[in-house]
Amino acid sequence: MERVDIELINCFGQLVRNSSKSIVLVPHMNPDGDAMGSVLGLWRVLKNAGFKVKVVSPTKYPEFYHWLDGHDEVIIHSHHPKQSARAIEESDLLICMDFNQLSRLGDMKSLVENYAGKKILVDHHPYPGDFTDLLISDITFSSTAELIFSLLQSTDLAQYIDRNAATSFFTGIMTDTGSFDFNVSNPSTFEAVAQLTRMGIDQLDIHSKVYDNYSPDRMRLMGFCLSNRMIVYPEYNAACMYITLEDQKAFNFKTGDNEGFVNMPLSIKGVVFSVLFTEKEKYVKASFRSKGEFAVNEVSEKYFNGGGHRNAAGGEFYASLAEALDQFEKLLPEFEARIKLSIK
Repeated sequence: MERVDIELINCFGQLVRNSSKSIVLVPHMNPDGDAMGSVLGLWRVLKNAGFKVKVVSPTKYPEFYHWLDGHDEVIIHSHHPKQSARAIEESDLLICMDFNQLSRLGDMKSLVENYAGKKILVDHHPYPGDFTDLLISDITFSSTAELIFSLLQSTDLAQYIDRNAATSFFTGIMTDTGSFDFNVSNPSTFEAVAQLTRMGIDQLDIHSKVYDNYSPDRMRLMGFCLSNRMIVYPEYNAACMYITLEDQKAFNFKTGDNEGFVNMPLSIKGVVFSVLFTEKEKYVKASFRSKGEFAVNEVSEKYFNGGGHRNAAGGEFYASLAEALDQFEKLLPEFEARIKLSIK
């Protein structure tokens, strides 16, 4: 039985087939592995099928995803605003992937909001916004990469999924599940991975390119944060880490250098709730992780202008880093009983 509604599948296929100009694929700003794996996987499939297709990313993304097929053709809006605007204006179909609100596009928001052609949203986050002609959203999928792979398999585009596309889709699934550590309660995720494996992907090579591709500065930053920027709250089974602007300057911080930091405190015995605060020029970026049934997306939505999944969420705090840390400490008593329910 198809997990994606057959009517949505048919509508998706029809909109793609009706494209006579070009198709533009758009991830969220500061795209992660799932966002880039999804758009570059679909980019390869549509290219193989003979469509004119481009990827326009609001901002740059970590270098450890630059090896993915199609990276060299990605247009970065923050670097090339005129080129990205022209690519969008000259297309007749826009496929937004791995985000649920226009605010996740940053400075590209107006381009998508005012787009004259047809728009599709493919995403797995809860509470999707109403800004596209077709919405394909399902939180039961581990990742947008798994969702688009499942969707494509039910269309005539399935024949164009090659090893390169499969590699991108696997990268999205692997990274959005923390190497299959969370968001994997549905057996269909592993069934999708099995199918991708049959297409010839090299799981070990993919894992190495993503997780064994860091700079010495990044490793030193990680050690520094563990030693000097981690606070543990044993009475609340929680912990937080933070990175200041000064820390980023000292360790030559690049996009993606803090990838995975938020998961580290969860390795501490008894800790089931972790947050990472990264100071920006105008706000503080917050990343949340949890174990068990504790829903960090509720914390993110209520206090940090964000959202996400039960065990993995993110948000933004428009005040100082000190105030973000204070906010976190103040909310812990409110969620104490629910946090402790996740302790096994």
